[in-house]
Amino acid sequence: MGVRGLFELNMFPTVDLILKYFSNLTDIQIQHFTKLNELYQDWNTKINVVSRKDVELLYERHVLHSLGIAKVLSFKSSANIMDLGTGGGFPGIPLAIMFPDTQFHLVDSIGKKIKVVQEVIDGLGLKNVRASHERAEKIEEDFDFVISRAVAPLDTLAYWAKDKFYNMYNHDLKNGLICLKGGELEEELESFRNKVKIWNLSDFFEEEFFETKKVVYLPMMKK
Repeated sequence: MGVRGLFELNMFPTVDLILKYFSNLTDIQIQHFTKLNELYQDWNTKINVVSRKDVELLYERHVLHSLGIAKVLSFKSSANIMDLGTGGGFPGIPLAIMFPDTQFHLVDSIGKKIKVVQEVIDGLGLKNVRASHERAEKIEEDFDFVISRAVAPLDTLAYWAKDKFYNMYNHDLKNGLICLKGGELEEELESFRNKVKIWNLSDFFEEEFFETKKVVYLPMMKK
């Protein structure tokens, strides 16, 4: 039975949903993605970092959603990425699994969320991820990209992330913000109209959840 058939047999999405769209994962990556569910199901009973209505849909609404960024850009092994307002570890942890040679710094101002993030990092044994209980503005470090998911309007994210980028870039996209957003964005993005690039996740993923979901990219240079 193929991956699609296995997926359709489950009441809730499983790791097979990730394999449906990323078929070249290594055994270690598959193990890590599989273990994510166990870790989040356990920790979410102690500290609610994933909404209770979504925890059974972890692979669709959190893991695969995070990996939407991987559909528009492959991070290089030399890259340094900050996940601004990581919450429960999204999109940073799924992307760290997808790009094991890329360095990720997951930042959030809420301590209990970072506690869960660190426990998940330790539970998976990820060596390319750091977690900090800190406001993003206080991080004194340069990055290739700052990523985020449903944290704040783009102008606020740009303010928080200013002066945090290397001047030199070595990806297909210049260094900048890569955000996962949903819904109507015309007003929010009006002031960035000639700068942003937008991808519809429905072009990559067929599930109904992704019909209004987008990846928004804004190039930023260190001043």
